[in-house]
Amino acid sequence: MAFSRDDSIQAELALRQSQSHSLDDYDSSESFALLSDDSQGIAREHDKDKGHPEKAHRSRELEKASVEQSRSQLEHVEDGAEYESISRGEVDDARVRDYIRAEHELTLLQAVNMYPMAIFWCLVASACVVMEGYDTILIGNFFAYPMFAAKYGQFIDTHGQHQLTAAWQAALGNSSSVGCFLGVFLNGHIVNRLGQKRVLLGALLGLCGTVCFTFFAPNIVVLMIGELLCGIPWGIFASSAPTYASEVLPLCLRPYLTSYTNMCFIIGQLIAAGILAGLVDRTDEWSFRIPFALQWAWPAVITPVLLLAPESPWHLVRTRQLDKAEASLCRLQRQSTAGCDINAKSTLAHIVQTNEMEKRVTPGTSYWDCFRGIERRRTEIACMAFAGQVLAGSAFAYNSTYFFQQVGLQAHQTYILNTGGTALAFVGTLVNWFALMPRYGRRQIYLWGIMSMTAILVIIGVLNIWLEESRAVGMIQAILTLTWTFVFQVSIGQLGWTIPAEVSSTRLRQKTVCLARNSYYIAQISGNVVQPYFMNPDQLNLKGYASFFWSGTALLTFTWAFFRLPETRGRTYEELDWLFAKKTPTRKFGSARVHVIFNHEHGTADDYGEGNEDEDAHEMDAMVY
Repeated sequence: MAFSRDDSIQAELALRQSQSHSLDDYDSSESFALLSDDSQGIAREHDKDKGHPEKAHRSRELEKASVEQSRSQLEHVEDGAEYESISRGEVDDARVRDYIRAEHELTLLQAVNMYPMAIFWCLVASACVVMEGYDTILIGNFFAYPMFAAKYGQFIDTHGQHQLTAAWQAALGNSSSVGCFLGVFLNGHIVNRLGQKRVLLGALLGLCGTVCFTFFAPNIVVLMIGELLCGIPWGIFASSAPTYASEVLPLCLRPYLTSYTNMCFIIGQLIAAGILAGLVDRTDEWSFRIPFALQWAWPAVITPVLLLAPESPWHLVRTRQLDKAEASLCRLQRQSTAGCDINAKSTLAHIVQTNEMEKRVTPGTSYWDCFRGIERRRTEIACMAFAGQVLAGSAFAYNSTYFFQQVGLQAHQTYILNTGGTALAFVGTLVNWFALMPRYGRRQIYLWGIMSMTAILVIIGVLNIWLEESRAVGMIQAILTLTWTFVFQVSIGQLGWTIPAEVSSTRLRQKTVCLARNSYYIAQISGNVVQPYFMNPDQLNLKGYASFFWSGTALLTFTWAFFRLPETRGRTYEELDWLFAKKTPTRKFGSARVHVIFNHEHGTADDYGEGNEDEDAHEMDAMVY
């Protein structure tokens, strides 16, 4: 067998190194000296061979290869030492500071260029939420669906048609919300052990079985059970998707992709509205069974793609899998652009440092810890921001087709208007992304949005005074309801998803988001109980007057937000940790400056929360002014 010149060079290098000691027995400086010996020896041989061109050329090649191999092995030794220090919670302070500065300076276009795969995987994870949005509008609008009412409702003499009773409307409207509540609570317990990816995959598989109950339901009781069971995976989707997005994206992309979860709700509602409008004139049971059957399509499409997704690096750091966390970061981000200090190692160092800081402030990670110390304030903000979506009147506006019929509109008109309203909501999301969120803070958008919705609800109620005198009043009320939907999506419809993911601490984020989402479900269940009694002809039959009740709850939410909702725009998770730790007043969150101080001293918490004296550990503090 013939050997090439390169083969012989590599063989000679291997022979030289086999005669030296193992690098593992030396520190980095000793290793460098050892590796340098080979290069110096080769250089001496090169001097001897100057009179022989062939030997001199071979010596030069051997020297060059030795230097390159020495440098490679030295870098490996240094990387290993750095990796070991990071695994103990020790990070390069300068690297973290450079990372924080670079993340603040990162523009939207740079972020899109650096994080294309992170954006893609967020889109895939959030696509699971389309199914909950689909069902949210599906069941509420089935109440006015002729064939659905004929199958599951009762004949009402006063109206000469079939309708579901107020009790069954409340039961069906709440059954999926109860299931979602259970799913969110379950998710908070299992996701810290399994990670978002495996939990989402399990929920997708479970949904395939639960849809069978709704599709084949022979009576309204089985339908209610099916809705409850479907709600469990929907709750998991709704609480995992924004958390995943908040953990894999940089600061400037975070609000867009966390609020994209809300857009997935709208996409689901738009699909459902189009399907309902297309099938409303069918005179058989397929008019409502086809919409149920279409829910099987999403798991079939999403599951194969989600199998390839990387796990959240924050979850991997919290479970001490730093090698996998760095590998995940390498899959999520490209090499940094010129002048940018963001890369997998600097991101990992920042994650580790933030995790260590939060362990000192809040060592526990249980649901109970969300209500202790400074976490209580963060949990309150997250829960109220989410529940505010219902308190602002969504239980009234998102059951709009039934309301439209009660004010005199025909069935085909109601579904056309409903489809138009959902399209307006989609446009509102885009307006929020590109016109409002880049220019205005979260607090400002939330306050102006809920104030505008309160005014719209008051006007709808006032117009109801003239409803019996003019049929045009009913159409005006319908248009105002659609306007409310647009304003909702421009403001708190988006921020209800963004704020909980931003305001929660990273170690308690999943549980805080779960509590916030469950606050939404509690408010939604309450709204779904009272709203049918407000609207049903056999009960209060308030029609447009029902909006007065929701304008009152919206006003209370505005009052809370004015005094308690802080500004989180443009803040890293570490900065938010310090702002809450220093008990910064609500109105100073937007203007406060945070300067982190590193003190290299003894006696900090060890890697995962148990007390330990570590001579190389360092504590942190911050100045907020």
